[in-house]
Amino acid sequence: MKLALLILAAGMFVGSPHCLAENTLITSMDELRFQSPKEKATAQLVDGKVGKAIQFKFEKEARSAFFTSNVHGTPEWDKAAGFSFWVKGDGSSSLGGLQFIYNDDYAARYDVAFPIKQTEWTKISVAWSDLIPVLPDKNNKPLGGKDGNQPSKLSGLWIGKWWYWGEYPACSFAIDDIRLEPTIERPAKEFKTDRPALRHVRDLLKAGKPVSVVTMGDSLTDTHHWANRKVDWPSLLKEELQKSSKSEITIINPAIGGTQLRQNLVLMPRWLEKTPKPDLVTICFGGNDWDAGMRGEEFFQSMVDAVNRIQRATDGHTDVLILTTVPGATRWETTAELAEACRKAAKDRNVGLADLEKAFHVAGKDDPNALFVNDRVHLSTAGHRLVADSIFKLISPMNQK
Repeated sequence: MKLALLILAAGMFVGSPHCLAENTLITSMDELRFQSPKEKATAQLVDGKVGKAIQFKFEKEARSAFFTSNVHGTPEWDKAAGFSFWVKGDGSSSLGGLQFIYNDDYAARYDVAFPIKQTEWTKISVAWSDLIPVLPDKNNKPLGGKDGNQPSKLSGLWIGKWWYWGEYPACSFAIDDIRLEPTIERPAKEFKTDRPALRHVRDLLKAGKPVSVVTMGDSLTDTHHWANRKVDWPSLLKEELQKSSKSEITIINPAIGGTQLRQNLVLMPRWLEKTPKPDLVTICFGGNDWDAGMRGEEFFQSMVDAVNRIQRATDGHTDVLILTTVPGATRWETTAELAEACRKAAKDRNVGLADLEKAFHVAGKDDPNALFVNDRVHLSTAGHRLVADSIFKLISPMNQK
């Protein structure tokens, strides 16, 4: 059960019976039908769960290294709920990655990550809607369903990790017997808690109990980014919360500079493995999404999907706090529609909202540059402090009635 939650980070699809042909095999993996990348990765045949399997081995720093194949979807794929495969990992805490190209269009890619910690053969099931479209585009819709893209047009099954993963440790895993599944049991498509937004984390802080916070984000949150090495808002938030309550605050920061919201949804198993049920997850994205072509309605749908995946993966335990897209000094009004999409998503999903766009506009009305470092994009100490203060005011016991 835990494995399924970590693999899919929030499976979205409840499969219904379909009439599939008796032969549901996509590929037996009994022969090397995957083309190896030019460097830093090799594949070989090994003993499998059934017959042979293919072991994929990646050297350290194997960035954007993919084993490619010409596996294409067929009409039978549209009748399936998804697919399954067997995996045998190397015992590490790393992840394996699987990617489909859609309709032979390399700008349309669907990704899923899976654990490789298990050293015995383990079956993994992936509903079509578990695959995440990692690039913004009006044609990159979720897979399956009445309004989604059809799985029969999937092409180019690839094994590997794309640029946004951030971490590329040496690892290896074997895969066997990839086949269609007529049904895959999943929680309902939408998960919505009945409790008031942020009630759980507020109650914990008020009672002085331990609180764990996951801060999903891009370079505004990533402590490895050059602009954040001296000060960062997650650390400031931790300091403020610990001063105002008796709670022990643990920050888990999976943020990766240069990345977009949906790419970080693929990587959710990375922090779920360490913290299966955090008390609070903050979501702070928008700048890179905008640069990649993401716009309001698509961002709203992506944010709703993010909330649903987080709450399903944590069985509704976790409070979610959406942070509206932070405006840069060079584009003070440009990303307004992304901020509005965040507000709309928070209301739709009944989760917390920290309106950073509004806070920055108020604080920077006379001089927005003071909130940013010299590139006028990334946060200065004042900018980090403003983010931390905005979140603190929402959840601190001092502000509870």
